[in-house]
Amino acid sequence: MSMTLSRSTMNEKDKKRTGKFISLILRHEPQKIGLSLDENGWASVEELISRCACHRVYFSKEELQEIVETNDKKRYSYNEDQTQIRANQGHSITVNLDLPSVKPPEYLYHGTADRFMASISREGIRNMNRHHVHLSKEKNTAAQVGSRHGRTVVLIIFSGQMFRDGIEFYVSDNGVWLTDYVDPKYISNI
Repeated sequence: MSMTLSRSTMNEKDKKRTGKFISLILRHEPQKIGLSLDENGWASVEELISRCACHRVYFSKEELQEIVETNDKKRYSYNEDQTQIRANQGHSITVNLDLPSVKPPEYLYHGTADRFMASISREGIRNMNRHHVHLSKEKNTAAQVGSRHGRTVVLIIFSGQMFRDGIEFYVSDNGVWLTDYVDPKYISNI
């Protein structure tokens, strides 16, 4: 991927392309550019910028700030002094986001494609190659997520009952609800 960007504000196409590359690096393949993440998924902002530039993906600190602030999925967070950055969730690499367990609302939602329903009915919702199952507080957010995979089905998750049964939940910095697994007994179609 080769992108040459000016030091002025990125256009939307470049911002989206760069954001996807950063997401790939911070969530799945930091080794692709030789980036080091700590155990909690944090990377040095300076190192991210310089390592990406070595792979012909150019952006400034200001452009990175714009990507972080305007990303519709709020995929990234900075540490307090903005010297480190990480992805908020969705990692396929081993990281400990160090999120506290929290009580979820009574119902959460999961968007998926209808072609996965037979498997979900039998096996529940698994994290697959991610650390957690991702759930939404709003139906429309779940529908948007599910629409990426085909004809959308939005499932009601009985998260309150799961919690009362001892299953832990977490909330990422961008508001995505996370849990390890959802048993079929806690799932209903809308």
